[in-house]
Amino acid sequence: MEASFFTRHPFLKDVLGIIFFIICVIIGTLFINAFVFRSYNVFGPSMEPTLHTNDRLIVNRTVVTWAKIQNKQYVPDRGNVIVFHNPLLGSGLDDEYIVKRVIAFPGERVVLKEGKYTVYNTDHPNGFNPDDAFHGEPKSFTSGTVDTIVPKDEIFVSGDNREGSFSLDSRNGLGTIPLYDVVGPVGVRIYPFNLIRTF
Repeated sequence: MEASFFTRHPFLKDVLGIIFFIICVIIGTLFINAFVFRSYNVFGPSMEPTLHTNDRLIVNRTVVTWAKIQNKQYVPDRGNVIVFHNPLLGSGLDDEYIVKRVIAFPGERVVLKEGKYTVYNTDHPNGFNPDDAFHGEPKSFTSGTVDTIVPKDEIFVSGDNREGSFSLDSRNGLGTIPLYDVVGPVGVRIYPFNLIRTF
């Protein structure tokens, strides 16, 4: 009985096995990045003291994937630290992805006055401080003045380093962010190892 082709050419069988393995790894990596989680490095001072340059973050993609499966638009929670596509990419701001904190949602009025945000909506006609929506570091004085209504299907975001021009965000040039640009909420900081934390 004649030996099979791969029995007569074991080296070729090994090469094809390795190629198949590499293809499976690439497909698996792409699947995980698209639907499960992604990792990003922080660059710049805009989220200090919460995040610093070279912090490594894991962004939760499962909540975005689940919303899409349900044919819904993913909407993060107020106070979430999120990563999103840069809406100004190619117009002088070259970071493809940006990390900021969610302040307000579509239809809400955002007022920045005397160093503090106030958000007005139907549940809070007298306004409230959006920083009370999470337990974290006290926010610094917030520079600038704002009085705007968040457009439909967009969100208002801000860095945590709000004095001066340390953070380019919805109050000073970045504008509100379309929900379809949101990659997902930050789940974990995995580096530096002595500062690992969840969000």
